[in-house]
Amino acid sequence: MEKNRKISFVSLGCDKNAIDSEIMVKLLKDHGYEITKDDALADVIVINTCAFIDDAKEESINTIIEMGEYKETGCCRALVVTGCLAQRYADEIFTELPEVDAVVGTGSYEKICETVDALLEKQESQLKVLCPLGDRPLEVTGREITTPGYFEYLRIAVGCDNHCTYCIIPKLRGPYRSRDRETILQEARWLAEQGVKELMLVAQDVTKYGKDRQDDYRLPQLLTDLCRIDGLEWIRLLYCYPEDVSDELIAVMKQEPKICHYIDMPIQHCSDTVLKRMLRHHDKALLKERIGALRREIPDICIRTTLITGFPGETEEEFEEMKQFIEESRFDRLGVFTYSQEENTPAALMKDQISEDVKEERKAELMALQQEISQEISGEMVDRELEVLVEGRIPDEEEEEGVMVYSARTYRDAPDIDGFLFLTSEQELRSGDMVRCRVIGAYEYDLIGELL
Repeated sequence: MEKNRKISFVSLGCDKNAIDSEIMVKLLKDHGYEITKDDALADVIVINTCAFIDDAKEESINTIIEMGEYKETGCCRALVVTGCLAQRYADEIFTELPEVDAVVGTGSYEKICETVDALLEKQESQLKVLCPLGDRPLEVTGREITTPGYFEYLRIAVGCDNHCTYCIIPKLRGPYRSRDRETILQEARWLAEQGVKELMLVAQDVTKYGKDRQDDYRLPQLLTDLCRIDGLEWIRLLYCYPEDVSDELIAVMKQEPKICHYIDMPIQHCSDTVLKRMLRHHDKALLKERIGALRREIPDICIRTTLITGFPGETEEEFEEMKQFIEESRFDRLGVFTYSQEENTPAALMKDQISEDVKEERKAELMALQQEISQEISGEMVDRELEVLVEGRIPDEEEEEGVMVYSARTYRDAPDIDGFLFLTSEQELRSGDMVRCRVIGAYEYDLIGELL
C-alpha cells in the first residue's frame, strides 16, 4: 500500500471521545499515515461521533453529510464513522448515509488501522467493525495530544453500570471497566513529560474506580500515587457520583495540595420521587450530607453539578423543590439540561412526558436563579489571592501602553466548562504559566485579576 496517505479527523462530543480520537490518531501515525487538518486534502476522513442526546445525534449526522461532500469536491476516497453513533446505529448509517464506507464501534478503536487499510486497498465496502463491549479497555500510553498541551484528560475507566433510566451510555460503552493502575500511572508520567501541568481525571463515574477489580486499589489510592508524579501541578476530578464521594476521598482531596479543591458531582435532581424514577442511587438526604461534608472539610471547595429538568412526570411541586434546593445549596457551578427522550431507554416509555416549551421555561428559570447565586459567589472572590493557569494573551484588550491582558483559569475553573479570570500584567506571560494574582473584579461567571 502506498504510504503517507492523508487522514483528517473530526472529533465530536465529550472529553472521553476526544481521548478516543487521540488514541486513533496515534495508532494511524505509527502505522505510517499522515494526519492533516485540511479535510479537502484528506484521502480518508474519520468522524468520531456522539449520540448521547438528540442534539448530539443531529450534529453528528450533519457533520457526516458535510464531510461526505469532500468525495466530490476534495480528495476523499473513504469516509469512516466511529464513536457512539456508529455503535448505536451501524446498520441505519449505511442505509441512510450511503457516503459512509465504514463504521467502527466504541470498543473497536484498535482496529482503525486495518479498517483504513482495507478501505484504501478496496478490500471492503460498507465495513462494520463492532467488537464486544465487555472487553477490558485498550491500554495505550501514548496518544496525540490535541489540547493546548498544558492540560490533558486522563481516562481511568470506560463504560457504566449505573443504568439510569434516561441514559443510553451503558449500551454505547458497555459495563464499567477500570483501567490498570500501572498503565494509568505510566500514562500520567508520560503526559507530565510532555509538559502537561493540569490533569483531569475522567470516566462515566470516576468515584467507582477499582470497584470492579479484585484488589483494594481505589480512587483515593490512585490520587495519592498521581500526586507523587513530578511536573503535575493540578489534578482535577470530573464526574463524581455523590453516593461514592467517600470520607476517604474527601480526606485525600484535603491533604494533597496538588488536588484542586474542585469537584464535578452531577446530581440530576433533588426530589426523591424523581430520583427514584431516574434510578439514581442517592436521595436528597445523602446529597445534603455529602455537600455538607465537602464544605466542612474543605471550606474553599468549588462544587459543580448538573441538573435535568422536565423529566417525565416532573410536577410543579418537584420543580419548586429543585429551585429551593439550589437556593439552599448555593452550588458554585451549575448546568441545566432539558430531558431528552432517548429511544430504548426506560424513561422514554414513561407516561406524562413533558412538552418542550415547559422544559425550556423551567431550564431558563433555574439558570436565572443560578446566575444570581453565581454573581454573589463571584463577588465574594474579590480581594482573594489565587494561583492561576495562564491560557493565552488577548491581543485586542490592552488597557494602556505596557499592560497586557491574558485569559487564565483558577482552580475553580475547568477548561471548556467554566469561566475565566482575565489577568492584567505588565510582564509577558506564556500559555501554561502558573502565576499568583489578586482578584479585583467579578462578573457572573468570570473574574478580573492583576498579577502579583
